[in-house]
Amino acid sequence: MNFVFISPQFPKNYWHFCDRLKRRGVNVLAIGDTPYDALGDQLIQSVTEYYRVDDMEDEKQMVKAMGYFIHQYGKIDWLESNNEYWLEMDARLRTAFNITTGMQIQHINEFKLKSEMKHYYEKAGVKSARYHLVATLEEGKTFIKEVGYPVIVKPNNGVGAAKTYRLDDDRALADFYAHLPDVPYIMEEFVDGTIISYDGIANSKREVLFETSHVFPQPIMNIVNEQQDLAYYSLRDIPEDVKSAGRKVVAAFDSQRRFFHCEFFRLNEDKIGLGKKGEIIGLEVNMRPPGGYTTDMMNYANNIDVYSIYADMVLNDESHFDRSSRPYYCVYASQRDTKEYQHYYQEIMDRYYRHMVMCERMPDILSGAMGNQMFTARFETLAEVEEFIHFIHEQKGA
Repeated sequence: MNFVFISPQFPKNYWHFCDRLKRRGVNVLAIGDTPYDALGDQLIQSVTEYYRVDDMEDEKQMVKAMGYFIHQYGKIDWLESNNEYWLEMDARLRTAFNITTGMQIQHINEFKLKSEMKHYYEKAGVKSARYHLVATLEEGKTFIKEVGYPVIVKPNNGVGAAKTYRLDDDRALADFYAHLPDVPYIMEEFVDGTIISYDGIANSKREVLFETSHVFPQPIMNIVNEQQDLAYYSLRDIPEDVKSAGRKVVAAFDSQRRFFHCEFFRLNEDKIGLGKKGEIIGLEVNMRPPGGYTTDMMNYANNIDVYSIYADMVLNDESHFDRSSRPYYCVYASQRDTKEYQHYYQEIMDRYYRHMVMCERMPDILSGAMGNQMFTARFETLAEVEEFIHFIHEQKGA
């Protein structure tokens, strides 16, 4: 099998995908924009050949790289980045070179446009926030008469919480329309809820091979826009309503042969026209792993190797591992360089060294959402998780 992996050098832990595939006899061919000498030894040893391009957003350069690999190795069987940023480029290249083991370009809007995701939630029988495609101020006012303030505005085709804003009154609404972005936006009713995800890997029959769940106590929009501290954690047990809704969404989407990351709100209060406190409401669906180093957190929480599960899915459409092993909560908490905290690295490590599984500086490109210095640990109880988050985030004078 010839497998082309797009951008295996970022995030830096993605070399594991290449490694597990190569160990199973796959011919792993990589395309990236990092100079060869700057690649880590682990990545170099995990690929058969690496083709460097100057600009990965230049389709001509990417097509040339693919042409080279086909000339050298023959037909390409699989192409993937597992990265939302390259989702469209992946689809373009698959379509151009008749690679049928993944999403084609004609279906890309189903996976990238937030408005399209709503239709699939509806198909799955999962409620989602009411929305309006931004056009005129008057239409915006009409929508707000239905759902009330506040509302959330965000790019219809956007990654994470980039350029996402909350509008609380008519003045903020008028200001938004007066400086309307030049890309399509979607307006949604505000949902007071805690984000909980359903994450995993599905095979060609959309059967879930691996599943887990993560809780995000603070909205990513607030973390990015207000530079709040980030913390999130995996659950030892997936709530039954999340599992049920998540599996329905995976079945409704063309989510075969890939990772999925489904986000839901659990309502913190009753919302007229939407649902009762505690109910699950659909937010977004992403056909890739959760961001950052969450794939590593899956491994630490469940004593598994999710990279091997993915490789087994690619080769065999199934994977055999201990599905009952969920011994830990795994928690990520970070600090920002711009804040003063009560506790720093040495004190944190002294207190939690038995539980710490990762501790490092985050790349600048991820620090807006992920913080600058991250600490990741695992615990057997939720109370320990909450105490860990408090200890990391406690600020001086608080």
